[in-house]
Amino acid sequence: MVKKIAQGIFGLGGVILGYVIGDFLINIPAVKELGLLSEYYRTVLFMIFICLIFGIILYLVSPKIYKAITEVIEYVEKNIQKLSIGEIVYGAVGALIALIITSILAKPLLDFHEILGPLIVVLLNVIAAIIGMDIMIKKKDDITNILVNIKKNGSTKDKKGKSISRSIPKVLDTSVIIDGRIFDICETGFVEGPLVIPNFVLDELRHISDSSDSLKRVRGRRGLDVLNRIQKELNIETQIWEGDFPKIAEVDSKLVKLAQHLNGKVVTNDYNLNKVAEVQGVSVLNINELSNAIKPVVIPGEEMVVDVVKDGKEASQGVAFLDDGTMIVVENGKRFIGERIDVLVTSVLQTAAGRMIFAKPKEN
Repeated sequence: MVKKIAQGIFGLGGVILGYVIGDFLINIPAVKELGLLSEYYRTVLFMIFICLIFGIILYLVSPKIYKAITEVIEYVEKNIQKLSIGEIVYGAVGALIALIITSILAKPLLDFHEILGPLIVVLLNVIAAIIGMDIMIKKKDDITNILVNIKKNGSTKDKKGKSISRSIPKVLDTSVIIDGRIFDICETGFVEGPLVIPNFVLDELRHISDSSDSLKRVRGRRGLDVLNRIQKELNIETQIWEGDFPKIAEVDSKLVKLAQHLNGKVVTNDYNLNKVAEVQGVSVLNINELSNAIKPVVIPGEEMVVDVVKDGKEASQGVAFLDDGTMIVVENGKRFIGERIDVLVTSVLQTAAGRMIFAKPKEN
């Protein structure tokens, strides 16, 4: 039914277009000099002929036009669903600016023809709106950074009383959030903001916290708790970066790309990400490297209470984990799998790849 109505509308549009073109042709001086349409009935017949021709043509091609319009609408709907609220707002602003500029520049075209002039202006406005929207969406992050930099006049305080400065942005990765030590480091004032938390890192944390694996689930929830504390308890600027890099699949690659985009640094304790970032010229703040330069969290001879969850590489070894994911290798701990036991730390191995604690069961 809708298709038939559309055909009728296109046919009527063809008749109107034929009338406009016919009227244009009749008023051409060269056609007037020929005298072929000098008599009234000839003019009427010519106009009827032109209107019918264009009406029939548009009526016949209307199914293809209707199909093309339907495909365009579906394409637009799919792409709009992929856009965030921020991108839609930026796109609307870009389209509005483009429409204002085009309306001013294309005003002389309105005098070109009574009907064709406005049609051309409308077409130019549509094209300009699409271009303006596309440019604003692609450059939204740059525009946001410019607006933020304009807003910042030295170090000020936001509504929550958090300090805002012009320091280099620090992009947090998933591992360093789960680790939790970044909170203590920021609390001491050794790291300045802004701390940038990408939306795709938040998605990864939510995915980990919903995992069927109990260990992963605990780590994911710990990461979300750490983020919550960073935002509420620290007197430091934090930003949630809502953009994404759809063409990049891996989170690590996205982090490096974001750090390049913001001219910032990546904060991590992931050894592989550390190396990838260094290769691409991105500065890295590695929490494990910082830990190497200060006193270890645990020292040999210290007592700990751990849950042995699985066996180790060696036949008699058991493995436990701290809340931050640090592995504890318990010598002769295989027989205690599934139990909570007291252990004595024998040594601590700290490298850029992470920390590993070796321990043995405490003798009762």
